[in-house]
Amino acid sequence: MTSTASPISREVRGHVFLIGLNRVDKKNAFNLAMLRELSAAIGEYEANPELRAAVLFTHGEDFTAGLDLMDVAPAMAGDAGIVEEGAFDPVGVHGKTRTKPLVCAVQGLCLTLGIELMLASDIVVAGDDTRMAQIEIKRGIFPFGGANQRWVAASGWGNAMRYLLTGDELDAATAYRIGMVQEVVSPDQVLSRALELANTIAAQAPLGVAATLRSARIGVEEGQQAAFQHLVPEIHKLMVTEDAREGVMSFMQRRAAQFKGR
Repeated sequence: MTSTASPISREVRGHVFLIGLNRVDKKNAFNLAMLRELSAAIGEYEANPELRAAVLFTHGEDFTAGLDLMDVAPAMAGDAGIVEEGAFDPVGVHGKTRTKPLVCAVQGLCLTLGIELMLASDIVVAGDDTRMAQIEIKRGIFPFGGANQRWVAASGWGNAMRYLLTGDELDAATAYRIGMVQEVVSPDQVLSRALELANTIAAQAPLGVAATLRSARIGVEEGQQAAFQHLVPEIHKLMVTEDAREGVMSFMQRRAAQFKGR
């Protein structure tokens, strides 16, 4: 199933959901409609129990030129907000937070919001042609989609401030070195590699994947001790699932597990 009529395309491949940035003539610069369409696509992903992993990618050569400020700024300054009330926030700062895994496939130009989408995802595959910059500081503002916090968490204070405070460009090799990107491949391999990772994730036990993300996020957002308090209750819940029994049986029978998400 494929849809490419909107600025955000959707395609289902087995248990994997492909979400495509499709405002190519504008270098995928996000206007308000595109932001809300991405929010809606994430909501569709979350609501479908058959979907176990997602890939965010571009239909063009460039991931995104960032925000279309002329269109988005009035919403930023007003009370309505960028994401509609009760919807999923693509960068996980306001509104609902994504609970399923997301692999981000970036290439070409990746500015401002593009970096924040990367940092809000779980795994990033970058083309070796990727050019990134967090240039809000050059416009008299600062990143408001989580980059100030997540970049420090991913790269350390000095590495993050090196780019947050200057707005300088960095390439994929540098992003890999400082922990923002997990793999660097040629541009023609970006989507295929991201799909390979997503399919591997989708083959695992969905409840275990969700619990892993939940536990890790509690540790990052609330601290290790808070996460440790949830470990035993979480594992108790997982141990009585059909998937846990299937995991044991597949190990004993030396075969690939067939997980059902229950």
